[in-house]
Amino acid sequence: MTTESLPRTPAELGLPEFPVEAGPEDPAVHHVRAKLDREIRALLAYEVGTRSGADPEDLHQMRVALRRMRSVLKLSGGLVGDGAEPVRAELGWLGQSLGEVRDYDVLIEHLREVIADFEVRDQPAGHRLVSRFVAERAAAKRRLTRALSSARYSTLLREVSLLIRDQEAAAEVAEESHDLVAGLAKPHRKLTKAVRALPADPPDDDLHDLRIHGKKLRYAAELAQTSAKKKRSKRIKTLIRATRDFQTVLGDHQDAVVAAERMRTVLETADGEVGFVAGRIAERERVRRAEARAVWRESWAAVDAAAKALHA
Repeated sequence: MTTESLPRTPAELGLPEFPVEAGPEDPAVHHVRAKLDREIRALLAYEVGTRSGADPEDLHQMRVALRRMRSVLKLSGGLVGDGAEPVRAELGWLGQSLGEVRDYDVLIEHLREVIADFEVRDQPAGHRLVSRFVAERAAAKRRLTRALSSARYSTLLREVSLLIRDQEAAAEVAEESHDLVAGLAKPHRKLTKAVRALPADPPDDDLHDLRIHGKKLRYAAELAQTSAKKKRSKRIKTLIRATRDFQTVLGDHQDAVVAAERMRTVLETADGEVGFVAGRIAERERVRRAEARAVWRESWAAVDAAAKALHA
């Protein structure tokens, strides 16, 4: 399948001219369909920039749209029909390709910022270090471009649009009671359980898993906010803000862990000058990791308080 034959606009996917809307009085299924509609439109809008690579933010936003769709389908996919889980799995396939390139973008941008603060005499070695990751990123980008040009991707887009357009499936559950705000209790419980299971000095991987739990709660809150009336909507907004801060802290921690590990890998084969720069960066990442570990429980407390306030 050629790029030209891929669906490139909402209209080509059979979606309505204007985005699907849902308000507090609408049933939960309408909110799920509206959320999927918004995110598939965002994904299509950022695809062009993702392909060109002119601005890494396009790829980032495309990935965010995809992850939001996956989260919605995980939490409430049953409302839009039996096809939700297969679609969620296929979104995961695409997410792997997007995530690989995004991880390089984050690493490269951070390394360039760090190296810019080094002495002038060390910067050429720093640039040689970064060039390694630029080359690896280019290979990952080629793999992503192939994925975006594939029949599999085209099929995925059409399957998402079918979930949005399937009025018959939506009608079957429209009269059932599904409280999206009450549904926030489940991801909050999972996050709480994960926090309580951690030792005083958690392993890096456990904190990364915690960030994923927090992201699921945030995306669930974003969906629930559209169905909530004014008072609850305001409280959900507080929860969204708290989970965003929580993700930022743990995201900084994970970025530091990854960057330090990359530098250790570089040290295995680097020449003296590049190795010296890599060692300096690894030490900086160790400090950044420690800073995030010092404050993550405080940010978690804000999330917990905001979630509990919803049901007070």
